[in-house]
Amino acid sequence: MNAAPDRVPGPSRPGGRSARVQAAVHRAATELVCELGADRVTMPAVAARAGVNPTTVYRRWGTVAGLLADVALVRHDTDRPPEPTGALDEDLAGYAAWALVDFSRPGGIAFFRAEVAPDPDDRRAGLARCLDRCAVRIDALLAKAAERGRVVPTRQQVIDRIIAPLYFRVVFSIPDTDEAYARALAADLLDHPHFRPDGAAAG
Repeated sequence: MNAAPDRVPGPSRPGGRSARVQAAVHRAATELVCELGADRVTMPAVAARAGVNPTTVYRRWGTVAGLLADVALVRHDTDRPPEPTGALDEDLAGYAAWALVDFSRPGGIAFFRAEVAPDPDDRRAGLARCLDRCAVRIDALLAKAAERGRVVPTRQQVIDRIIAPLYFRVVFSIPDTDEAYARALAADLLDHPHFRPDGAAAG
């Protein structure tokens, strides 16, 4: 009656064999996305690559979109940007560099797209999850700098001036989209008297 459960419930943090199955399926899905593109990945192909029964994959994830969204969720939970220090210029540049790496890693953009599912309700939910994760990280960075007295940009300014251009350039494989470019986006955003520590705040 008072015995502790033998595993932690929930699909994202399984234990034992369940964890091994998840790791194998996630790895297989990532490899296939990189090889074929997300639109050509099938559940049977993922199961075969992972060495598990297709029924297991269907029962646990339901659809390819659901599987790739789970891969994205687990990856976002484990691969985090640098902790903000309150030094806005370096924190924002570091976040931009991390975001570029995150978008560019194997399957990164494909998994972001996978959260935009064909079903309208799933699409709205996927977009909301993406934006929420992005917002939490940006808000934490800006709040830390504001605590130290810096005038900070808004979350939307960071998204429009840093995240959106990085995403666009990675999607279309535009040359010279590198760490220097990412950091320059952050510097350009803050290169305004309103955001400079020694500048006059805009009235």
